[in-house]
Amino acid sequence: VQLQAYGGGLVQAGGSLRLSCTVSGRTLTSYDMGWFRQAPGKEREFVAAIRRSGGITLYADSVKGRFTISRDNGKNTVYLQMDRPKPEDTAVYYCAADLAPQISNTGSYRYWGRGTLVTVSS
Repeated sequence: VQLQAYGGGLVQAGGSLRLSCTVSGRTLTSYDMGWFRQAPGKEREFVAAIRRSGGITLYADSVKGRFTISRDNGKNTVYLQMDRPKPEDTAVYYCAADLAPQISNTGSYRYWGRGTLVTVSS
């Protein structure tokens, strides 16, 4: 299984940005999917996750109401729509895939993509 995250870049605070993560090697419907991020000098933290069925999503309190996770199984892609980002959202964002007992836990995921850098300017 390979994951490829892309769509990062520089965005102004209050703007919007959409990250994408494409899965290859297996169909997306096989996995729960998560987005995590890691800021300089900090540990990797949970951002959002979505169950295989797509019916259950979970968000970190810091992004709830601003970020939206979704999946397009036909395109084998999961998205993270970032609306009204803040400078503190600046980080490298990673997507992850697995059958996750706890979708907010980094340890639940075996498969990770390379990160994509998001920089939010004030």
